[in-house]
Amino acid sequence: MTQSSNHTMSLTRSCRTATRQDRSRLSRRVALQWLATIGSTVYGRSLIAAPPNSAAVVKNKLITSITKQTLWQNRDGRGTTWFHPRACMLPSIPVPTALMLLQEIGGSDYFGPVHFSESRDLGKNWTTPQPIASLGRVPVDGHVGLQAGVCDVTPQYHPATKTVLALGHVVFYRGAKFANQDQLARFPMYAVRNQDGYWSERKQLKWDDPRGSFIYSNNCGQRVVMPDGDIMMSFTFGPESKHRMVAGVRCTFDGETLRVAQVGKPLTNQIGRGLLEPSVTRFDDRFLMTIRAEDGHGYVAVSEDGIDYAEQQPWRWDDGQAIGMSTTQQHWVTHGDALFLVYTRQAPSNQNVIRWRSPLWIARVDPERLVLIRESEQTVLPLVGDGVAEPNAVALMGNFNVTNASPHETWVTVGEWMPKQNAKGNVLLSKIAWARPNALAPK
Repeated sequence: MTQSSNHTMSLTRSCRTATRQDRSRLSRRVALQWLATIGSTVYGRSLIAAPPNSAAVVKNKLITSITKQTLWQNRDGRGTTWFHPRACMLPSIPVPTALMLLQEIGGSDYFGPVHFSESRDLGKNWTTPQPIASLGRVPVDGHVGLQAGVCDVTPQYHPATKTVLALGHVVFYRGAKFANQDQLARFPMYAVRNQDGYWSERKQLKWDDPRGSFIYSNNCGQRVVMPDGDIMMSFTFGPESKHRMVAGVRCTFDGETLRVAQVGKPLTNQIGRGLLEPSVTRFDDRFLMTIRAEDGHGYVAVSEDGIDYAEQQPWRWDDGQAIGMSTTQQHWVTHGDALFLVYTRQAPSNQNVIRWRSPLWIARVDPERLVLIRESEQTVLPLVGDGVAEPNAVALMGNFNVTNASPHETWVTVGEWMPKQNAKGNVLLSKIAWARPNALAPK
């Protein structure tokens, strides 16, 4: 953990006013930071002090390699363009089973039924995708020709109940396209997979609050399962399409039913649709939320309890420069020793790519200053093609997911999409290899 003396002084001041429990935790953090400044070793772990811009941050790399694998091909348009590939790990012997959910994309926000695939060799080979019956399309009562589907689904293993919670949200289609004029109220939908591989019927996560009368959703969001089985997550919500808010959410889950137990104070943004697609992680006993917006920024906010978050701030480099992000989600890579962000941003190579949605980058987060360390940035998945002269031939990669696959590697999965090329694209898996085992990953 690297910190400046100013941050240490700030934390020391916080200790003076904190509760006894908080004071103990903060004092330990200050002590570790002080030891780091003199290059000491605590419990056999080297604590190297370096200013945020120092090359020492890069020299002491936690990431040893990043490799790319193609899981399903459809750059030639002869097969299926799978989208929203999101995986979780299920405990099994001798290695965990990877369960991936994905669905076909045929146009803007137009998705087929949710399918699943499995890998029992840490992502090298995958079974043929099979549909999940309860996550297909159903007619909408009172609206002739309108169908309700489910999209933006993220699976997560729930250790306390030994189930998988697959959470997305409802979407409405008329014919072979997204129903622009018939989008009814949007809300989270989920299905549960038990130990025997059986999928439940789909259910609505209910939240009776007028602030979410138009939409409330955790679509594409990362969640945190607590030791007691509660699930810390977030909502994007609003009574209308524009100016949506986000807030921290705590849910209970008994293996069958997901229930909203607590919703925090909202964070707001008055530009465009507001704040969208929040993702939550937990690092160093705090919760962090990264947020998509439509004002040229991505945002980050922090919370001690995962419910009430401090005011969001735009993502910046460690030198203070703002990072140009165009209405695209970001996701966390959480290692026991460090926190990273995967994101898209403006660069000379992608200036004409829609919303700069290629390539995918990763950078280490300074969790106290809430900035990205510029010298740590690497490419997770590269831009293929010419993002300046021929941007329509560049596959977009803005909808992706992160999975801690094992203590030794973390995955980033994405479905390419070429909207000007008949929705063609491959499914890609990027494997991030760690120099030190990730204590937060399945063993």
